[in-house]
Formats: sequence, C-alpha cells, structure tokens
Amino acid sequence: MGKGDVKSRRGKIWRGSYGNKRKRKANKSTNTPQKPTEKK
Repeated sequence: MGKGDVKSRRGKIWRGSYGNKRKRKANKSTNTPQKPTEKK
C-alpha cells in the first residue's frame, strides 16, 4: 500500500498508469450540440 503497489492509486500515479483506481480525466465534450442546419 504505497508507491510500489500497482493496485493502489498512489502506485498508479507514481508509475504513470491508469485503471479502476485511477481513471483518466473524463472528456466533457462528448455530448456537444451540433449547429442547427437550415432546411431548404
């Protein structure tokens, strides 16, 4: 339970990896509304 423990959050930060304990930053621009197109 420290820097050497890969399953802990601190160990993942130290090693630079991601997983269930350390999720990547969620992308907030996944549901961006598109510009309305004019119908002719």
